[in-house]
Amino acid sequence: MAVKSPIENFAGFVAGLDKADMPEVARHHARRCVLDWFAATVPGGVLSPATLLQSAVAEDLDRGRARLIPSGRRATARAAALINGAASHTVEFDDIYRDGLFHPGVVVIPAALALAEDKGVSGEVFLRAVIAGYETANRIAAAVNPAHYDFWHTTATVGFFGAAAASSAVLGLSASQTAHALASAGTMAAGLQQAFRAEAMSKPLHAGRAAEGGLLAARMAEAGITGALDILDGAAGFGAAMSRNVDWTAAVAGLGTDWTIERTTQKNHAACGHVHAAVDAAWEIVTANGLAVGDIARIEVGSYAKSLEICGNADPKTAFEAKFSLPYCVGAAIATGAVRIAAFTPEALADPDIRAIAAKVDHSVDPDCEAAFPKKRSARVAIETVDGRHFSHHAPTRKGDPDAPLSDAELDAKFTELTADVLGGGSDALRDAIWRIDTMPTLAALPVGAPALKAG
Repeated sequence: MAVKSPIENFAGFVAGLDKADMPEVARHHARRCVLDWFAATVPGGVLSPATLLQSAVAEDLDRGRARLIPSGRRATARAAALINGAASHTVEFDDIYRDGLFHPGVVVIPAALALAEDKGVSGEVFLRAVIAGYETANRIAAAVNPAHYDFWHTTATVGFFGAAAASSAVLGLSASQTAHALASAGTMAAGLQQAFRAEAMSKPLHAGRAAEGGLLAARMAEAGITGALDILDGAAGFGAAMSRNVDWTAAVAGLGTDWTIERTTQKNHAACGHVHAAVDAAWEIVTANGLAVGDIARIEVGSYAKSLEICGNADPKTAFEAKFSLPYCVGAAIATGAVRIAAFTPEALADPDIRAIAAKVDHSVDPDCEAAFPKKRSARVAIETVDGRHFSHHAPTRKGDPDAPLSDAELDAKFTELTADVLGGGSDALRDAIWRIDTMPTLAALPVGAPALKAG
């Protein structure tokens, strides 16, 4: 018997998931992921680049059966996946698969949702498709990282596979068709880290493009278009070209028994995940010891190298740069008590207290934190006060990570905080519907859309 390629192993899993006996804990985590995705997408949908994309693809709007978030405006499935995917990756509140340096929700869910609305399938089919996408992409992401993350944005690249897997599940493709969808996705996958090391809209576009591209790959496979089934493990394939020494056997081990979706991180701060542990540690010191802005003379932060490389900018000029600035986010936490969306308004960027604290942060690489990366995202923070007192705290993980998760109640509160200003009273109705989404005959009953935004 011929040995199956990793693509074929993933495809067999995805195609068989419609009949699989899935544990309730995995299903519950899938509902949490969908709720968290909407929490990030609703506020992102009223910002650029999502608003600008509506002009760029205007010919695909006001027709079709998919909907844009949060307006409810009609769109073709591909346009909805593109725009909703970009919207969900804009306010930096999207979920994370820590082991894979990857944001699965922003690529998997918009593709699955757009096709589910387009095809009129049930909420049960949709939820299983979400799980299919997470399980496929999470494992590929973990297999190619951390080497892949030297240059590539995992969400942009591996995201194509997750979106293709979810889309194949919605369409009910066979194992053979799904394999070709994943194969086509693999040769289209791209997205460079340089895109989010400057003031640009490319990073959220990475998510949207991966969602749209994975959806397209599934539709192409449905139409009979074939791909190279060794695109992951071939001599000139994804692993060889974009990583080093990938163990593809380990990547597929445990499929259908070990559910990676249960280890999803839901963010507690509206910033790059590489700043979270430092924010948590600094906040613990300040609150435990009753420190005020004027008490602080110096802050030393030790974290892992990627945190310094990506989030070391001590003087951000824009909201985008500030979300990738560890000193700024630590300053915002201490000065205002939170690193939520309000921390990145023009008023906050000009706040002298935030800037004063940020200027006192010395950010360096801590050997223990570096050794623990990427399995742990940790930080050591030491604060010296103006009267000579010294305090320190080690955050071995981040609030929201699998070993320190947000509760369902905290996730509900996050959802309300992020969506109520946009949706008004519709926020509670959408939240309640998402918690029972797998009971819906179709997703047409999902109360998406703020009336004032429907014109786009």
